Amino acid sequence: MSSLSPGRFAPNRGTTVHSQWPNAVFENFHELPLPDRSNLGAWCYTDRLSYAPGDRLNIHANTTGLHYDLRIYRDGPASTEVFAKVGIPGAFHKTPKDCSVNGCGWPAAVSFDLPSWQSGGYIVHIRGYDGADQHIDHHFPFAVRAAGPSAPNAILLITCTGTWMAYNDWGGSNHYEGIEGENADQMAPVVSTLRPFSRGFAWLPEGAPRITLSEPPKLGAAIRYPHMEWAYANGFSKKYASAGWATYERHFARWAEANGFVVDVATQHDLHAIPGLLDGYTCVALVGHDEYWSAEMRDNIEAYVDQGGHVARFAGNFTWQIRIEDDGTRQVCYKTQAEHADPVGNTDRAHLLTSAWDDAAVNRSGTQTFGIYGHGGIYAGWGGCVPRGSGGFTVYRPDHWAFAGTDLYYGDQLGAASKVFGYEVDGCDYTFRNGLPFATGSDGAPPEMEILAMNVATTFEADHGNAGSTFFMGGDDARSVAYQRLRRTDEEAIESVKRGSGMIVCFDRGKGQIFNAGSCEWVAGLIARDPFVEKLTRNVLERFTSQPTQP
Repeated sequence: MSSLSPGRFAPNRGTTVHSQWPNAVFENFHELPLPDRSNLGAWCYTDRLSYAPGDRLNIHANTTGLHYDLRIYRDGPASTEVFAKVGIPGAFHKTPKDCSVNGCGWPAAVSFDLPSWQSGGYIVHIRGYDGADQHIDHHFPFAVRAAGPSAPNAILLITCTGTWMAYNDWGGSNHYEGIEGENADQMAPVVSTLRPFSRGFAWLPEGAPRITLSEPPKLGAAIRYPHMEWAYANGFSKKYASAGWATYERHFARWAEANGFVVDVATQHDLHAIPGLLDGYTCVALVGHDEYWSAEMRDNIEAYVDQGGHVARFAGNFTWQIRIEDDGTRQVCYKTQAEHADPVGNTDRAHLLTSAWDDAAVNRSGTQTFGIYGHGGIYAGWGGCVPRGSGGFTVYRPDHWAFAGTDLYYGDQLGAASKVFGYEVDGCDYTFRNGLPFATGSDGAPPEMEILAMNVATTFEADHGNAGSTFFMGGDDARSVAYQRLRRTDEEAIESVKRGSGMIVCFDRGKGQIFNAGSCEWVAGLIARDPFVEKLTRNVLERFTSQPTQP
């Protein structure tokens, strides 16, 4: 099997840099082929985010190199190469400036009918060479679906591709910032799947920092973001730690398979488009940063649970409605601009407005699906948002079946050693009675839902005047949440949304059940082999895969 090392990459190779941050360390670094071919670069993408055996796989490649190698491997507990084609003559294709919105338009370089590969997460690895035999690497992730459950107790892992697309800044724009608008400095409400993923979304070297802080800041220390500093210094997207296979889903898939579970993989885009995708599965898992969903995705997961399915969600930040268009290649989310800019706003499709789920115009709180939601929680453990918190969940109901064998007591911290609480967490409105938290139901959360563990979060970075601080969000997100929920941004409105919580909850829905550990960083506990996190994860998966769906 060939080496899967990243090769050489310098920050100015095959890229442009646009300064859009007040501090140069946070420049909007993004990848884009230079038109003069003066630097070695190689990129690729597939025409879909997932395939079933027998589907035609088209790989689109672009390189300034003389030739390149193309390999595909299944990214399981061991990386298993399944395809290799080496010495392909290099071909360079000009890339349109609006590629992040409308796609790159590169021709297919390698095409074949997909063999009967095992379901899972796969990586296309392209390595381009120049005349001096220097090389550069790029990676692109896709899923291979199973025709049905690969085993009676198979887990179906749904990768959070809606969030991947929202954060992917390859070509210059995503749903957060970019090169759109009159002054080429605006986010893109529309993004295309037909482009590469930025460096770090599919593959990362060992030791790449996660967003949550590994050590609490010292007294008076400047607010910093080590993952962004590392990304800038090493030529990776500053969004690498926010979304993607490499940071989140791969760690769950590898851990689960290594621990004897059968893991099939599909995407949120499949959940949106493929009828019957969930049929036959006793357990569906969601992992990592799970922020963007379409109405169809929600409809399908709710119907699955109502009919007797089980969802194990180890993920956080369920917040935005999106639309998927053009056969799955176009993702739409106007976010805070939706009220005035989204074309469905004044039509009979206004319920599909691409705003937050708790926006009054959408009126479908995330709590109605998963019990907890993004605007009930948000940030912890990074920047100026609870930077010295425990990093774990405080346990309140240790007698629940999920805690069996964990040896955890009331008030213990779950996952503090491995920092599982962050970077974005989900919560709901709650109250305390006799030392136990209860959902009030005021935000749509099921009143009978059990809150098993929780901790605090915030939407606001307070400025303590510490020298050298550069704030990523400051008060911007608190103002945004206040506007989404209240259509106000006055001091009273902001004060009402500054504080939230992250929770682990469990509840019955219809004939099925949902277990929701509402934190993006749950997989950090699996990576660190935290015995408490591992045992709880195993408890949930074993219970859900051993309970057949109801007829």
